[in-house]
Amino acid sequence: MTSDLTAFPRPSLAVDTATFSVAEGALHVVLVTDRHGRLVLPGTFVHERERLAAAVLRSQAQKAGISGREPQQLKVFDDPDRDQRGWVVTVAHLDVVEAEVVRAGIAAGRITLVPAVEAAPGGSISLPYDQPRVVAEALARVRADYADIPDPWRLLPGSFTLRDLQLLHEAILGEELQRDAFRRRMEPLLQPTGEMTDGRRGRPSRLFVHRT
Repeated sequence: MTSDLTAFPRPSLAVDTATFSVAEGALHVVLVTDRHGRLVLPGTFVHERERLAAAVLRSQAQKAGISGREPQQLKVFDDPDRDQRGWVVTVAHLDVVEAEVVRAGIAAGRITLVPAVEAAPGGSISLPYDQPRVVAEALARVRADYADIPDPWRLLPGSFTLRDLQLLHEAILGEELQRDAFRRRMEPLLQPTGEMTDGRRGRPSRLFVHRT
């Protein structure tokens, strides 16, 4: 007796991407508006024989106007009841981008930035399906990344001061950090440039770059 695989229902495969950016001193998540007028994470169904990474890049470009990225795979969400349209398994991805990356999409009305904590479970933003769980998982991953490593997503361009770095980490972690402890932990992981700021915004400060 041979088995007939067509007798078993198969789930649809989708991707959703939690894309974060720092704005107004806090971590925000990128949302787009779907055809029902709801705020959602950028996502799409995976085409036949399409790789997951290609589907993610396609959805980022088409839905949010973001291109040239390398999102990280985060987690599979496979609750059979997660989507009222049917059995949809989604592979969630994570990206963290500079403010300049999302600025054009915001200006064009394609992107809405909301505080990340407000899109997670218990927040004021009600996302469909189990996307609040996706945001929560992605937020936890990003905050873990920034707990002990200086700016691992390389949001600070070129050279920067330790103060710049601390403000970025505080925005992402959502808490104030003790200055001296932060600097002792982060400075050995940075490359000093041997240069100083010009002092137009307070006392001259040392400049650093990321280690390659």
